[in-house]
Amino acid sequence: MPRKLAAGNWKMNGLAASLDALHTLADRHVDASVDVLICPPATLISACMNLPISVGGQDCHANASGAHTGDISAEMLADAGAKAVLTGHSERRADHGETDAEVAAKSLAAYRAGLRAIICIGETLGQRDAGTTLDIIDGQLAGSVPDTATATNTVIAYEPVWAIGTGKVPTLDQIAEVHAHIRTRLEARFADGSDFTLLYGGSVKGSNAAEIFAVPHVNGALVGGASLKADDFSPIIAALENA
Repeated sequence: MPRKLAAGNWKMNGLAASLDALHTLADRHVDASVDVLICPPATLISACMNLPISVGGQDCHANASGAHTGDISAEMLADAGAKAVLTGHSERRADHGETDAEVAAKSLAAYRAGLRAIICIGETLGQRDAGTTLDIIDGQLAGSVPDTATATNTVIAYEPVWAIGTGKVPTLDQIAEVHAHIRTRLEARFADGSDFTLLYGGSVKGSNAAEIFAVPHVNGALVGGASLKADDFSPIIAALENA
């Protein structure tokens, strides 16, 4: 059975003072019945090591070390205390031109370092309007998810690009269609495909979390802006616990 996961992506936000919000969140959910993960900037990962909340990275290089100025390896993230890492986030794909092959290589690097890869996939508004959403999802699943993926080392996060940070949310039927499609593809490819955790991401907030978590095959959320404040993220965690 898939594990429920509430994951927060702080993106390029957060300084040392921001850790107060994380301490507050940890105090409120020290006995959470679901997995809770925060992906802060890499500069804050080591400062979170003693919190009862798991911490992850937002990206990693495919190589373990080398002449890659400004990059960070999966091994470095693990050494700093990370337990997981995002790969293939749409902002990385768009801003840095990351391909499915590069996402797969980074995911393999995560496995190599003992990290859980949270592989992000999703269509643009143009692709949605063109009716090619499921084709895009198929291509990203085939190209971004390594053959050695398992339900233990991999999470799939479906984030329609047009819903990230825009306030726009797909209909529940649209979310259900894509998540059911992802589950079918995973079950066809992997022996434990039915156990992969599937997250929805894109303008998730306390007011809509419960109805999203009621959608079949939605096992949690990858949350952006609403994960920056304990008062915003806490209701999402609570909704997942009650789902």
